[in-house]
Amino acid sequence: MHALIAVLAGNAAYFLLMRHLPSQARHVPFHIDLGMVLDLWLCLVAFGAIKTVAGRRRRSSQPKG
Repeated sequence: MHALIAVLAGNAAYFLLMRHLPSQARHVPFHIDLGMVLDLWLCLVAFGAIKTVAGRRRRSSQPKG
C-alpha cells in the first residue's frame, strides 16, 4: 500500500511540476530520459517520507515499559 501511494504521489508531483521544468527534464513517452529519472526520484522521496511517517506512528503507538 505504501508503494502504491508513493508512486501516485510522486507521479502527481511530477505532472504538476512538468510544465515548469526545462525541456530536457520533461519525459518523452517510450524513451528513457531525464524526465523519467526525475519522476522516479520523486516517487522514491515520497516512499521515504511515507515510510518515515509510518515508522514514527508505529513507535509512538507501542506501549512504553
